[in-house]
Amino acid sequence: MRRLSVWIGLAVLAGSMLPLPMPMTVGTAAAGPMVAAAAPKWLPALAARQQTLSITVPATRSYGAGFRGSTIGGQLGTVTVRDFRSISPNVWVATVSSSLYTTGGATPPETIGNGQVSYWSGPATSTSGGGTRVPGQPTSAAAVVLSVPRTAFSKTSGNANNTVAWNPTVSIAVPTGAIAGAYTGTITHSVA
Repeated sequence: MRRLSVWIGLAVLAGSMLPLPMPMTVGTAAAGPMVAAAAPKWLPALAARQQTLSITVPATRSYGAGFRGSTIGGQLGTVTVRDFRSISPNVWVATVSSSLYTTGGATPPETIGNGQVSYWSGPATSTSGGGTRVPGQPTSAAAVVLSVPRTAFSKTSGNANNTVAWNPTVSIAVPTGAIAGAYTGTITHSVA
């Protein structure tokens, strides 16, 4: 299984401050602790020879700032699955999950639970190759809470090399009891 994560930041404001963007970084991990790294570079010619299944995610993302009781969010950026395996059929499932969002000492008032994080994949923004690719949540009405891992996208039939990209939307409901501060968390996409 290949996993890539985006570390996401947001700020919770007290009073009537103006929202400020926060820079974020991306880490990649195969299955272990996150390690800060540059965004992966894609080499299509090399991938076609390696017969791999891979996923790429945006390099950075900040959802800015918001007030207690508000919802912060927007599009995450393009997520892409590339399948260059020579098995038949070459089907896969891309899964998404979320960590907690914390600030300060991560006490209960300094934590936004992953049950406050919603996600919807939306439709494919680009595809290549054959097969049936199915969005996990094709419309905003189908948005899911990331308190547990969810299917983001899947390929349910077909053979040969293929790719699919989508630009999911994430929203974070800021609790009314949240402490003001810069919160960080991780959205993780994996494919198998």
